[in-house]
Amino acid sequence: MPSVSFVVQSFTAPYPRSSAFIRGAASRSFNGERAARRVAVAALVTCALLLLRPGAAPAQQGTTPFKLIVNASNPVASLTKDQAAKLFYKKQRAWPSGDAVVPVDLAEQSPVRKSFSMRVLGKDASAMRGYWQQMIFTGKGVPPLEKGTDAEVLAYVAATPGAIGYVSLGVQLPAGVKAVTLSR
Repeated sequence: MPSVSFVVQSFTAPYPRSSAFIRGAASRSFNGERAARRVAVAALVTCALLLLRPGAAPAQQGTTPFKLIVNASNPVASLTKDQAAKLFYKKQRAWPSGDAVVPVDLAEQSPVRKSFSMRVLGKDASAMRGYWQQMIFTGKGVPPLEKGTDAEVLAYVAATPGAIGYVSLGVQLPAGVKAVTLSR
């Protein structure tokens, strides 16, 4: 760990005496490298204790399993994460068949959405909200439609030819909806 006196010594003051004064004050107030090491060790120990406390560790985002779904009339059988991200970011607006892409999201509080956002889009749900607020403000786009439950997403995807969405892994797919394989 670099010492404070090193940082201060590289400081160029407009007056020669002021840099010597600062150098001396820094060495007196921080008491060298030992104090800096003690502070760093104390910070690490505090962080470790906070994380190891029962019930205090933050829940990992992106751990809820999901499956990607499309309308049954869509010929697509698999997508890479990058392709799926482009569809949900609305950077790709049409399927290879020419149909318009219509992405649908679950509600922002949904654990399935949090998992999908982290694993496929690379951002958490609140960061995605910020992204879409910026897109709306600049007039470049609007966010995907939001549905509150898996059942609502399934019904919407079944009724909309170019729709793509995601639901919990254990949900039974009705007629009119098929799962799409998601690869890296």
